[in-house]
This record gives sequence, C-alpha cells and structure tokens, in this order.
Amino acid sequence: MERKTKVTAEDGKHDLVITREFDLPVELLFKAHVEPELFEQWMSHEYGTTKVLQLENKKHGSWGFETVDAKGNVLYSAGGVFHEFVPEQKITRTFESANTPFDVQLEFLEFEKITDDTSRLNMHIVFKSVALRDQLLKMPFAAGLNMAHNRLQEVVSKVK
Repeated sequence: MERKTKVTAEDGKHDLVITREFDLPVELLFKAHVEPELFEQWMSHEYGTTKVLQLENKKHGSWGFETVDAKGNVLYSAGGVFHEFVPEQKITRTFESANTPFDVQLEFLEFEKITDDTSRLNMHIVFKSVALRDQLLKMPFAAGLNMAHNRLQEVVSKVK
C-alpha cells in the first residue's frame, strides 16, 4: 500500500521534507497539533499511550510528551521549544528525543489550506548532520510517521 505521507531526502543533505494531504479543514489539522487531548489520541498506538507533559502554544513556549506501555514504562519521550507559532499557519520548533543518539533537530511545520475541507502539512526538518538524518531514515521512521498521520486523519475526522 502506498504511503500517503511523503518523505523526501536528497543525498548528501542534512534535512528532510515531509508532506501529507488530509481530508480535514486546515483549522482541524492545526488543532490536532496544539490541543493536548487530540494530540494524545492520534499519537497513542497499540504499543503505548501518549501523554502531553507540557504544551505552551506560544513563541518561546515549551512542549513535551511521553509514550508509556501498559506497565507504565516510558517507551519514548520528546520535547522542545517553539520559536514561531502562528495559529493555523505555521509552527517552528526544536525537537529533541530523550535517550536516543539523535541531537536536537529544527522543525518547520506549515499548515496549508487546499479547500474548505482539505489541507496539507508541509514539514521541513533540519538535522545537525547528514549522518544523523541518514541514521533516522534507516529506522522505520517513514512508516511510523505515516501510521501516526493515518491515526490523525481518523481521530480528527470524528471531531468534524
């Protein structure tokens, strides 16, 4: 099955470009990224439950979440700082994963209205090095992101 979330990585560059179209108004796509209850729903999966630890939706505000298994063991945690926050348009943030070999990365998220009922998420992620970016791409990153975006579509469609 073809992935709806497209990940583009040019050889020798230290960034990724990710695009995904959603059958959601841009307002709801943006809301899925900034409302803790919605974020927790689409980021949770069969391996664990995601909990937002902090989410200060403003310039220089911090954010963080963790995913835990059924026994309460932390499977994954990440956080960062917002550098730009324009409702329903863009978010620029740092993204740092705890207990991983990856350095902090810079993410530019742009929320684009296509029609009243469809939108596109454009992400540009900059890594410290080509090697770190390539290391991430060797993991099931693209498949996991596509699955998360599929859950986002499913969860937020019920909000419409």
